[in-house]
Amino acid sequence: MIRNDLGMELRGATVLVTGATGGIGRALATALAERGGQIVLTGRRADVLEPLAERLGGRAIVADLADREAAELLLDEAGRVDVLVANAALPASGLLAEYSIDEVDRALDVNLRAPIVMAKIAGARMADRGRGHLLFVSSLAGKTASGNASLYNATKFGMRGFALALREDLRPHGVGVSTVFPGFIRDAGMFADAGVSLPKGVGTRSPRDVARAAVRAIERNVAEVDVAPLGLRLGARLGGVAPVLSAAVQRRAGGHRVSRGLADGQRDKR
Repeated sequence: MIRNDLGMELRGATVLVTGATGGIGRALATALAERGGQIVLTGRRADVLEPLAERLGGRAIVADLADREAAELLLDEAGRVDVLVANAALPASGLLAEYSIDEVDRALDVNLRAPIVMAKIAGARMADRGRGHLLFVSSLAGKTASGNASLYNATKFGMRGFALALREDLRPHGVGVSTVFPGFIRDAGMFADAGVSLPKGVGTRSPRDVARAAVRAIERNVAEVDVAPLGLRLGARLGGVAPVLSAAVQRRAGGHRVSRGLADGQRDKR
């Protein structure tokens, strides 16, 4: 765990949460509101977004980040943002050959381009004020690659490199940057929605665990936080230092079956 002294006080801060209509997004918004943040929620589904914003005493802005103009328009409508939580993402599991070019572009736009554009705009405004925080919700797929997930791995590996470099660039300006890396999350999110069973001994975490990790990362300016049982965290480390060995371990443990199941269960959400 790496941190520095640029921790952010959430009480009274305006917090923009993308992807707030999903289960993990709702957990993030709730936890940040509980810490005193003034929440601005965004997502594609007004029927989910608006009741949540009302319950949390926040604002709702409907936006589809697959639209290349949406990120800039969203930040203009949101106004001053002290904390950006870039949580929105599309499933991108499956063989690359199964994707159309439009589906590739959509995954890249939502999972990588939109967070970069939002970070560029919001980060510059925060730097001018000398205070702020950018938090990216990634995945352990951003630390270790697996079969049937090349496109998803690409977006999440890219996000990790971007966030770590941006953290260094914004540090002198008083702006913190953190990334949260969930493993398999039960009850909500892409894994839960796909309905895939895991190999024996592979554990999960909850959306609330992701939210708690996000709050800690923002308040303490922690560079990276993994949200997964010890075995998966160690597996991610192995994937970083010995990717060929990691791939072999995943094959023997049934990882390809899980990846294939995720791809099949999420095909209609590309």
